[in-house]
Amino acid sequence: MNRKELISQIFSKKNFLCVGLDPDIKKLPQHLLDKEDPIFEFNKAIIDATADYCVAYKPNLAFYECEGVKGLISFEKTVEYLKQNYPNHLVIADAKRGDIGNTSTMYARTFFETYDVDALTVAPYMGEDSVTPFLQYEGKWVILLALTSNKGSQDFQFTTDGTERLFEKVIKRSQQWGNDDNLMFVVGATQGKMFEDIRKVAPNAFLLVPGVGAQGGSLEEVCKYGMTKDCGLLVNSSRGIIYASNGEDFAEKAREAAKKVADQMAAVLSK
Repeated sequence: MNRKELISQIFSKKNFLCVGLDPDIKKLPQHLLDKEDPIFEFNKAIIDATADYCVAYKPNLAFYECEGVKGLISFEKTVEYLKQNYPNHLVIADAKRGDIGNTSTMYARTFFETYDVDALTVAPYMGEDSVTPFLQYEGKWVILLALTSNKGSQDFQFTTDGTERLFEKVIKRSQQWGNDDNLMFVVGATQGKMFEDIRKVAPNAFLLVPGVGAQGGSLEEVCKYGMTKDCGLLVNSSRGIIYASNGEDFAEKAREAAKKVADQMAAVLSK
């Protein structure tokens, strides 16, 4: 999905919601545990229930890899299900990969060829040669960690050389490797007014925004300081939607939770 197609989906669906598919086997509804593949059955039900109210899905690899080979099979089946049944939704693998060049090349092949996802989160700490292998795939997105929502973001991301903070340096430098058509940035919703500073160095880039809902980020603040004329935002919600209920009505409650967020987004976009 290219930038033009993504923007079209946002304004036609009147939302910019990304649903995080983070299935913890210990939190799944009890009645699913007897299934051959509980994780996939859970994901499938969530996807079918929420597809009308989002434009993207983001499976987090940690929740699949912890189950070993079974979990990776569940991940692969989830991606295939999305691509076959919901081709107008962006599929983001939240894997936070990044290593020396030849290793990054293999990671890129894994996610953009073997799994054929649309986008991949990448850690920029090792610099240009660790990121550029991911940018060689036409029609694919690299989503670079920039300013995250966790408490530890203060440890390194705000350090300064006297002229700019580390997250600003990451965003500026990386735009020499990619562009607004293949490069997004992760910016946590808990950063609030910091979105103003992000927009000074990345005025038109799309931002993937985790942290709304369970982590306490404010959708209103994110939109106030981070939205562009093209929207420029993909706001992710995981726990607040997929765990809205742990009973047999889990999919129905997830749909209600997604609709609530989508309705808030529609109100913002109408302005």
